[in-house]
Amino acid sequence: MTIQLRTAGPEHTAVRTALWRALHVLLDSKPYIFCDEIGAKIVGEDNWTGRQDMAPDFSKSMRASIVGRARFIEDLVQERLNHGVQQYVILGAGLDTFAFRRPDLASKMQVFEVDQPGPQAWKQKRLKDLAMPTPKGLHFVPVDFEVGESWWDKLNEAGFDPRRAAIIVSTGVSMYLSKEANFKTLQQISKLASNSTFAMTFMLALDLLEPQERDVMGFVMKKARESGTPFVSLFFPEELIKLSKGVGFKDAKYVSGQDLYQRYFANRPDNLNAGHAEAFLLAST
Repeated sequence: MTIQLRTAGPEHTAVRTALWRALHVLLDSKPYIFCDEIGAKIVGEDNWTGRQDMAPDFSKSMRASIVGRARFIEDLVQERLNHGVQQYVILGAGLDTFAFRRPDLASKMQVFEVDQPGPQAWKQKRLKDLAMPTPKGLHFVPVDFEVGESWWDKLNEAGFDPRRAAIIVSTGVSMYLSKEANFKTLQQISKLASNSTFAMTFMLALDLLEPQERDVMGFVMKKARESGTPFVSLFFPEELIKLSKGVGFKDAKYVSGQDLYQRYFANRPDNLNAGHAEAFLLAST
């Protein structure tokens, strides 16, 4: 799994994700889909609501996507914990706050945050500055992908037990990786102990989108390319399902944007809607 990232301070994408989560609580109607204001505290940016990318209308679909996928993951983690799975791995953890927000779940699990050394060290310093002690079961796993370190080896060194079932999640990462790198990630995770789950977000191939959303995605991809973090991989759902089963997963499912809409957004008074461009692969061993 190789992705070229900055090594000092938080990633721009991680900051936006944390701020959009907090913005949902500030701007959108109750019931909230997902409540996370801790991430914004970690960012510690003054007057962040005035940022151009936080403008209410501009950010509406993007913050909906962020909170929808976060809620789906957290519901999945709780469901897997109820079935005895007590290891939770977050690939590309960024400014994730699960272990701090949900002690009711995290206290029963071993949580592993995998990320680049620089951004992770920055996050740990911010937590210290905010007097937020690291929960007992939280493990920070720094992995320098740029020098070829193996996230799998580092995860095992941090105390992960490959003989026990786990849930591993990767959100907002697959589009920045080559298809070969995504394949290698699937191949590695498929070897997890029985009853393990892998949940990964991916961006749909543009041909599957309606014209208006396709135009929006074209704009987003242009901006990503200009910022030095181009989208490398888009997928057809059947392509990922075939790939997952081919590397050894017992089952693989496609969870569409429409599925998430029906589960979390239907009939909301604020018409919050994440669209259909991002979806989930849900694979199990």
